[in-house]
Amino acid sequence: MTKLTISQALQQGVDAHKTGQVQEAHRLYAAILKAQPKHPDANHNMGLLFVGDGKIEVALPFFRIALEANPNIAQFWYSHIVALIKLERLLDAKILLDQAKNKGIKGGDFDQLEQKINDTNKALAVKSGNADTHNNMGVTLQDQGNLEKAIEAYRKAIAIKPDYAGAYYNMANALKEQGNLEEAVVSYGKALSFKPDHADAHNNLGNVLKEQGNLEEAVVSYGKALSFKPDYVMAYYNMGHAFQDQGNLEKAIEAFRKAIVIKPDYAEAHNNMGRTLQDQGNLEGAIVSYCKALSLKPDYVMAYYNMGHALQEQGNLEKAIEAYSKVIAIKPDYTDAHYNMANALREQGNLEKAIEAIGKALAIRPDYESLVAQKLHWQAHICDWNSIAKDLKRVPELGITKKHVPPFALLSLEDSLDRHLTRSKIYAKAKYSQKVLLPKDKPSKRPKRIRIGYFSTDFKEHPVAYLIAKVLEQHNRDQFEVFGYSIYGSSSCIMRQRLKKSFDSFTDVQSMSDRDIALQARQDKIDIAVDLNGHTRYARTGIFAYRAAPIQINYLGYPGSMGMEFIDYIVADQHLIPSGSQKHFSEKQIYLPNTYMPTDDSRELSQKPMNRNDMGLPDDAFVFCCFNNNYKISPNEFDIWMRLLTKVEKSVLWLRKSNQISKINMKNEAQKRKVDPSRIVFADKLPMDEHLARHKLADLFIDTFAFNAHTTATEALWAGLPVVTKIGLGFAARVAGSLLNAVGLPELVTETERDYEALILELATNPTKLAKIKEKLATNRLTQPLFNTELYIKHLENGYQQAYKSYFEGNLPQAIIVPK
Repeated sequence: MTKLTISQALQQGVDAHKTGQVQEAHRLYAAILKAQPKHPDANHNMGLLFVGDGKIEVALPFFRIALEANPNIAQFWYSHIVALIKLERLLDAKILLDQAKNKGIKGGDFDQLEQKINDTNKALAVKSGNADTHNNMGVTLQDQGNLEKAIEAYRKAIAIKPDYAGAYYNMANALKEQGNLEEAVVSYGKALSFKPDHADAHNNLGNVLKEQGNLEEAVVSYGKALSFKPDYVMAYYNMGHAFQDQGNLEKAIEAFRKAIVIKPDYAEAHNNMGRTLQDQGNLEGAIVSYCKALSLKPDYVMAYYNMGHALQEQGNLEKAIEAYSKVIAIKPDYTDAHYNMANALREQGNLEKAIEAIGKALAIRPDYESLVAQKLHWQAHICDWNSIAKDLKRVPELGITKKHVPPFALLSLEDSLDRHLTRSKIYAKAKYSQKVLLPKDKPSKRPKRIRIGYFSTDFKEHPVAYLIAKVLEQHNRDQFEVFGYSIYGSSSCIMRQRLKKSFDSFTDVQSMSDRDIALQARQDKIDIAVDLNGHTRYARTGIFAYRAAPIQINYLGYPGSMGMEFIDYIVADQHLIPSGSQKHFSEKQIYLPNTYMPTDDSRELSQKPMNRNDMGLPDDAFVFCCFNNNYKISPNEFDIWMRLLTKVEKSVLWLRKSNQISKINMKNEAQKRKVDPSRIVFADKLPMDEHLARHKLADLFIDTFAFNAHTTATEALWAGLPVVTKIGLGFAARVAGSLLNAVGLPELVTETERDYEALILELATNPTKLAKIKEKLATNRLTQPLFNTELYIKHLENGYQQAYKSYFEGNLPQAIIVPK
């Protein structure tokens, strides 16, 4: 081509072609196509060469390119149609012929071609009793996406030739593509009854069985495919997927490894190997696999996405964000990548950018309810009430149909028992479809000591840890053996060390899969598995979906129902869940007689001297205090608080500083309500003993509504600071009331916003009444049940004993009432 122009090369090629110099013609046409891949004449003539050589299938792409490049040449249409007729693809030939006629192409003897199609069709109708014709027509129709007619054609083929394995196989593929899985299984079975060594049929049957959830049978089918075709890489890959879905991670890795041995450049297998290693907790190994996949396929979106997830789990947030950025650069509309990037930014503490990232995801998919719920929750964290107001009308609809949302995200935005349960049920169904591991046999003899396993992400400096530490330490070891399973994160803090010592056995299982942790609990012969997380951050609920123990309990971490059949009980009290509310919980209640919440009556308050000036508080002010997380505060409470500041001279509001943005937003909201922003003081984080002690500098703790003070209420009451609350409908909206009843101060529990505001105003303006309340609290904190840890432990253990007795006697879980 260096010495010839394209035109010259084409002419020489045509001359060589005409004189039978096929190799020279092929060389010249190939040279043209190398320079101009879509050259119409060179493509057409190359196609003719292959037809002449009997390689008609090879000719078709050349004819197609020629037509696409110049659809006005009649000969291009003619040659393409003739080739299709020779292949007996008559339907395709007829479609192409009709297109030529519709375009008004002149110069081709299309009538002759139509007659040829009809004649060939008649000849085929006689040939082979017509079965092959129908089967081939089915293939053509299926390629065109016309599944109904394709299946009809296959059925006709089978009617003529009942043992036609190929037609059964093709029909099964069409049925699978159609979503008709049950009939597809039957059709694959028929194909295999006539041709047992049909490896593709075994493999595809496995895929259908896997889609149906019949994972064990799917694995058997892949095994049969491999017995007939030992190097069948797709069968190994699919088998790995099935083992992955089973939670059998070791076997999944083995299958993916075999696929990679056969096909080392199999990027998808490397990616799925990474996912399996990640599920095992082997994050380093997973990242290596993702890198290998990306070295083979640099634009592999899923490998970047999975690597971002692994890096995020590893705590390497910068690199995780970088990986998600690459996903978005390749696939800008990948909503989950935007979502995960938002989560990584949130973990970095960059709430504004996190909300911006989630906004981008919602711009792509406005109906993505999970993102809407998460965005609202994060906006609540920064007290961006104006933005929340725009979507607030959507809250009652979120997560209550088929689309799941994280249930925790909406607890502070809506107080609805019914919808809280519905959200949990839909979320559970979407997230935890694992098959329960085979139940272990019930012991013939009741054990001397019941084995309790506590599972938590929060065995560290965390509210749950502070609440439960003394309970764990003082469990009756004559009756109970206590196991701790740390399922996320690690720490060398003092609280972590204290908790580790409180267990008879403590295991860090964060690197294990959910299934393996459940198996570990079974190996440890755990009788009662206690989930201290529920629907909270980093929870590993899949452990309980596999059924880690015969009795499973939702306790302390999540203030509501988990909506899961595999969680048997929830620890509660009758104030939290009155009898009329039981229907809104999927669990049965273990009713403790005073309050569900444990406390530690040995917690010490710092003796370090501190005064109001140290905390930025005026010496002569009345200090309203609320150390709840800022996301629990809504405009409803804030309106009341601002009115109180207006009515109570020299009063200030002392809040927790959750983040800088919420601080700025609330000061702006105060100004809108004509309250001097300087009257809101924000408390920074302090060591726990100092935090407890500083409560003494406040006058009254005022609670939030939909999501009450929980641990924060116990801290205030333990420090001697009265709490005023308003009870609502849901669990989260009734906790402070439960605590106040247990400390003998029911008079501080109100039922309406008006009563709440009136009581706070009365206490703030009547020093005598407030002093009496404080005196009563000072007496009650050491005499009433709330801070009697020893009594609480006895009640909790009684609940455990009753739950085990019911199980041992073969009864289904029922509500348990623990006597005083």
